[in-house]
Amino acid sequence: MARKQAVGEMEDEMVAVGDAVRVYELGFHLDPELGAEEVKKAYQAVREVIGTKSTIVAEGEPQTVQLAYTISRQETSGRRDFNSAYFCWIAYETSTDHHTEILAAANADKRVVRFIDLLTTKDAARHAVEIREFVAKAQEHVDEPEATVDVELDAALQNVAV
Repeated sequence: MARKQAVGEMEDEMVAVGDAVRVYELGFHLDPELGAEEVKKAYQAVREVIGTKSTIVAEGEPQTVQLAYTISRQETSGRRDFNSAYFCWIAYETSTDHHTEILAAANADKRVVRFIDLLTTKDAARHAVEIREFVAKAQEHVDEPEATVDVELDAALQNVAV
């Protein structure tokens, strides 16, 4: 029963005009062996397909991630195992027909190792962007050189000694 209410609440937030328009999030892993330029091209190709058939709500550009488990894929040259990938995501608002076309395009792109497509809301997608920015700022603070921390510590100790 709770599941039905949650889905109903999500549907209330979605706009319906003619064919049902909904908000989806496509998360996908790109082949880790692609060069930096090819990763950009692959991401832009998926983004372009989505952009021509929908309205993009939010997105997260490719970044390298270690996978929680090995993904194996059978290819014409044999089996390939992936332990890392470039992860990206795009939240978009579209009709059911265009959604099907977007999934077919993602499935046809051999640079996409694996993808997941979720029903979401605009607010949830925008919140994901805020969280990503917050984590990036927190990481910058953690990555500060130790020399800066040592100088601050020395200054604090001098103030205490005085």
